[in-house]
Amino acid sequence: MIQARLGSTRMPKKVLLPFYGQSTILDLIIDKIKCIQIPLVVATTTNPQDNLIEEFCRDRQVDCFRGSEADVLSRFIECAKAIQATGVIRICSDNPFLDEESLSDLVRRASEETCDYMSYDVAGTPSIKTHFGFWSEFVTLSAMESVARLTQEKLYHEHVTNYIYTHPEHFSIQWIPVPQEIAVRKDIRLTIDTEVDFQNASRLYAAMKEEGKRMNAESVLIYLDEHPEYKATMIREISKNSK
Repeated sequence: MIQARLGSTRMPKKVLLPFYGQSTILDLIIDKIKCIQIPLVVATTTNPQDNLIEEFCRDRQVDCFRGSEADVLSRFIECAKAIQATGVIRICSDNPFLDEESLSDLVRRASEETCDYMSYDVAGTPSIKTHFGFWSEFVTLSAMESVARLTQEKLYHEHVTNYIYTHPEHFSIQWIPVPQEIAVRKDIRLTIDTEVDFQNASRLYAAMKEEGKRMNAESVLIYLDEHPEYKATMIREISKNSK
């Protein structure tokens, strides 16, 4: 389930802007998901400006669900019910460098193991709270419904899984450790929040594609170490934008 809307505060409409050639970030993420052949739905809002996302999905024959803009938890619950899913992989639409191998591994693990929530542990921090932009998370419908019953606090309804991993006493949680050599990195920002993020990541993506590089996390980090000019921009943006 891809979480997407056009009303981003810091960079509106970023998910539908040309990122690599004429491909948008949403195009790239959808292509990655299609490669691992799992059911796909874009969960957007009922805000009229997100009609464009619904049209985008229709043009690409991708299912689209529309729900609350402010209560994202409610949107995910209703979307999961609509597609008759007992659990979903939550993917943020601002991560063009989503690691396909990690996504495939998460899908496999979630289908084999029983838990309320599963994601990647980055040196003790949930991956969703980092700047990397490589990883996604799995959550069950029942866990999301529990959150909706347990709290009405705005924070937990805006950030779908935050209550779950900050209240582990209520939920069954499994963490997949990120390799230490990646987890300790404080100089990588591939999630897209700002215009600077967008332009820097777009140039990086194009350069790697032109050189025929693989687009997995390991290859991206190696390339960044060989081209520190991209990291310099990332470090500046990390200092300006907390997670």
